[in-house]
Amino acid sequence: MNRTIKIVIVILGILLSVPAAYAQEEKAPEEDSATVNEDLGTVTDAFQENFFEALKQKGIENYELALDALARAERAANGNEENIAVVNFEKGKNLAALERYEEAETNFNSVLSSQPANIDVQEALYDVYYETRAYDKAIPLVKKLIKKDEDYKEDLVNLYNRTKQYDKALELLDELDDAWGESTYRNALRRNIYKVTGNSEGAITNLQDKIDENPENEQDYLNLIFLYSEEGDTEKAFETAKELLKNQPESELVHFALYKFYLDAGQKEKAFKSMDVVFNSTKIEKESKYKVLADFISFVNENPAYEANVDAVVASFNNDGSGEVYETLGKYYASKGEKEVALRFYEKGVKLDDDNYSLLKNTLLLQLDLQKNTEAANLSEEALATFPAQAFLYLLNGVAHNRLGTNDVAIESLETGLDFLLDDPRVERDFYDQLRLAYEAKGDANKAASFKLKAAQIKLDN
Repeated sequence: MNRTIKIVIVILGILLSVPAAYAQEEKAPEEDSATVNEDLGTVTDAFQENFFEALKQKGIENYELALDALARAERAANGNEENIAVVNFEKGKNLAALERYEEAETNFNSVLSSQPANIDVQEALYDVYYETRAYDKAIPLVKKLIKKDEDYKEDLVNLYNRTKQYDKALELLDELDDAWGESTYRNALRRNIYKVTGNSEGAITNLQDKIDENPENEQDYLNLIFLYSEEGDTEKAFETAKELLKNQPESELVHFALYKFYLDAGQKEKAFKSMDVVFNSTKIEKESKYKVLADFISFVNENPAYEANVDAVVASFNNDGSGEVYETLGKYYASKGEKEVALRFYEKGVKLDDDNYSLLKNTLLLQLDLQKNTEAANLSEEALATFPAQAFLYLLNGVAHNRLGTNDVAIESLETGLDFLLDDPRVERDFYDQLRLAYEAKGDANKAASFKLKAAQIKLDN
C-alpha cells in the first residue's frame, strides 16, 4: 500500500522579486496520481530553490541528496510553520523510501500536530505503520481514514485479525458482508479466524442466538452453515441451509451451499436448480461460480440427460468476458472423446479470450487433430501476434501450412520458431520432422535428409 502524494506548487507572481507561494513536485511515472494543494506561505528564493532541488532528487530516487536539500530549505524557511510542515512531509516520504521508518514517523506526526485532518499525511503514516508492523498504532489512524474512504474498513478487519482482536474482526466482517455482499477474501479471513481461535462451538452458539433474535440476517445463516460444514456436521449444515431458504426464499447465496447438499443427497433436480441460481446470480463471485461449474460438469457426466442444460449454463457466463468457462467445457468434452463438441467450445472461448495461451494451444491442437488445417493456420498466425516468442505456436503454424501445401510459409515459420525454442528436445525433434516434410514436399532431398538426421540425433528420456 504505497500511496505517494504529489504536492502541486503554483507560482504566485510573474516577477522573480515577488515571493512565490507554492511549488510543484514532479512525480515518478509509477507513483499514484493523488494530488493535494499545500499553502507554502511566503517563500524565499533560497527556500524555493532547495525545495525544487529536493523534489528533483527524490524523483530520481536520490533520497539522501533530497534530504540534504530539504534541510537547506528548512533553514531558509526562517521558522515559517506552513513551509516547515511541507518540508517535514517531504522529509518523511524520503526517509520512508530509505526505510528509516522511525524518523519518517516523527516527521509525519510533526505535520499532523498542526494539520491533524491532513489525509495525505495520514495515509503516508499508515504505510509506515504497516511496513513496520506497528498494527496497534495503525488502528486509530485507519479509523480516521475510514471517515474519508470506507474501503479502509477491510484494512481495519485485517488489523484486528493481526492484533488478535477476533471478535471485533468478525463483527466488522459481518457488517461488510451485509453492506457489500460476500467476498472470497473476507470468507477466507473469517475461516482463518475460526481456525485460529479453535472456538467453533462458541461461535456456533453465538450464531444460533443471533439467528433466534433476528432470523432475517442472511449472513448469520451462511456463517453457521460454514461452521457446521467445517465441523463435519453436514446434516446440521444442510438443515440450516434449508431453514434459510424457507425464511428467505429469494436468497441467492444459500444456493452456493445447497447445490452440494442436494447432490450428496441424490436430489438431482433440486441440485441443478440451485446450480442454475448460482450461475445466474449477481451476488456470487465469478471464482466461486467456476467451482460450481466443475461440479456441474461432473454432474452432467453422471447424468447425461442434463447435457441439454449446458448451453444455458454457458450463457450465464457470457458477460464476464472470459473464455475460461468454454475452456473448462471443452476439456470436459475432449475427455469424453467428443472432439467436435469440444472444439466448438474452445473456438467460442478464443473469440472471447484471445490472450489465453492455454486456450489457444488446446484449440489449435484439436483443430489439427480434426484436420481443420486452414482454421489452424489462421488462428496460429493470430496467436503469434499476441505471443510472438512462443515456439510451440510456430510449430503448430508450420504443421498447418505443411498440410495445406504452403511449404515455404511452413519453413519460414518453423525456422523462426527454432530461434525461440529453449531446452525442449521433444519439441525440437518435432520442428526438425516438420522441416524435413516441408523440404521433401519441395523436392529438396539434401535439406530433407539433413533435418531427418538432426531429428534422429535427439535422444529423448523415457
